[in-house]
Amino acid sequence: MPASDIARHVPYLRRYARALTGSQAEGDATVQAMFEALLADRISLRDDIPTKVALFQAFHTHWRRSLNGHSIDSEAQSGAERRLQSLSPEFRTALLLVLMEGFTEAEAATILSLSIETTRERLYEAEAQIQGQMATDVLIIEDEPIVALDLERLVRELGHHVTGVAATRDEASAITAAQKPGLVLADVQLADGSSGLDAVNDILRRHDIPVIFITAFPGSLLTGGKSEPAFLVVKPFREEELRAVIGQALFFHMPQIPQPQRN
Repeated sequence: MPASDIARHVPYLRRYARALTGSQAEGDATVQAMFEALLADRISLRDDIPTKVALFQAFHTHWRRSLNGHSIDSEAQSGAERRLQSLSPEFRTALLLVLMEGFTEAEAATILSLSIETTRERLYEAEAQIQGQMATDVLIIEDEPIVALDLERLVRELGHHVTGVAATRDEASAITAAQKPGLVLADVQLADGSSGLDAVNDILRRHDIPVIFITAFPGSLLTGGKSEPAFLVVKPFREEELRAVIGQALFFHMPQIPQPQRN
């Protein structure tokens, strides 16, 4: 399998891994570990299926093995880790593969080593779980009016409240100062030449909240560099994809459930 065929799919594998784990660092590390496993012949790439499907299948095989060998102490778990146990990772992979990465149900079934029927059932279950997320306040940082309107409509349909729409870095800062959002949807290039990345960094210096970048230039944010987003959607976005990614972002940032004290 030519290395060039594999290389062009790696940025999207990073995006998938980050969304799946809720972390740039963990997602990128898992992708790196998968390639190390390939080089060591601990896993392999199938040559009888399309390259992208084979690459994602190899990643999933490696990730599943790493999960099976990982034990988490119940008192040390984060809220996201506890939710991961209540919703099998297989359910969330089906959701992300189909709605975010655009695989067909049949391709997702191949990646997950499941039947199409089981994959479809898990996809529906994951969608139901995502729809049950708590409503939150959303800040939209977007300088294209039509795109901003689409985002407002979609966010409200999901049951969330829009705190404001900012077209510049300064507007985003002012809106956040007036009301802390629970989620940020951000474009990268803004109207006055300012950067959505800078606007988000301003916000994150004050608040720990999830951010989803929506950009027409995803390659620059999926290089495996030191500081890149965990959640990224490509313009023009598909509504079902954005719904899934919003659910994932909130999944990993829901408040931690208090644990009972031990006597």
